[in-house]
Amino acid sequence: MSLSFEERKKTILERLVRDEKLHVPILAEELNVSTETIRRDLDRLEKQGKLKKVYGGAILARSDSSEPPFDQKAMINEKEKRAIGKLAASLVEDNDIIMLGNGTTLIDIIRYLDGKNNVTLITHSAPIMLLAMESFKGRIIFIGGEVDVKQKSTIGPLSEGMLRQMKANKAFISAGGVSTVDGISDYDLNQAHMSRMLKERAEELIVLADYTKLGKTTFAHVCQLEDVSTIVSDWHCPDEWKQMLAHTEIQLIFADEETV
Repeated sequence: MSLSFEERKKTILERLVRDEKLHVPILAEELNVSTETIRRDLDRLEKQGKLKKVYGGAILARSDSSEPPFDQKAMINEKEKRAIGKLAASLVEDNDIIMLGNGTTLIDIIRYLDGKNNVTLITHSAPIMLLAMESFKGRIIFIGGEVDVKQKSTIGPLSEGMLRQMKANKAFISAGGVSTVDGISDYDLNQAHMSRMLKERAEELIVLADYTKLGKTTFAHVCQLEDVSTIVSDWHCPDEWKQMLAHTEIQLIFADEETV
């Protein structure tokens, strides 16, 4: 009995996450369908933005360098982001010094830090700083500098200079893409550089990425995957990623749909 398109789609996308490139004849043999069927499947998935067709097969879709404004991003995958933020907050311990990068997933960490004692927060994100002023009971250090109005955060040499004066236990950053080949990436060079600075000033790097970021590469490189200690994702996290990271030193944890 032949598989439906939705069943083939699941296998195709899982293979892309694992291998980051597919070959039509191999996939046709594996799924027991014709190469013409696979090519039609790839056409449909390319139109959905899931992959990019290349000669003989397909590769992961690579996003362009255009990132939506902060407020627009905040409306995407809200439930998943809230659950990821809640789970990430559970990684914060009493007396921690934490650095939070800029991102709509990271802001939800602040909402779930009640009960944590003597935590110091360092951030260059204006929305995180403003929310922390309302609800966070610990010490807040805001990193100043040039303002990226679109992304509501500070960037540039002044910000970098302040960061170099501090050290943290944990840095939490968001990612535009998480790839086994290209590592952690972001849409913007300045934002990627700030995330890299946070990594360098912390003992431990924790990356927050909903399922749409896994197996994806965006414009600006942040760091290699092996630089990450923990990836926090959601219940849509593909089994392929769970299997791949099980054989590495990277901890993968994912939020349950019922947590929020």
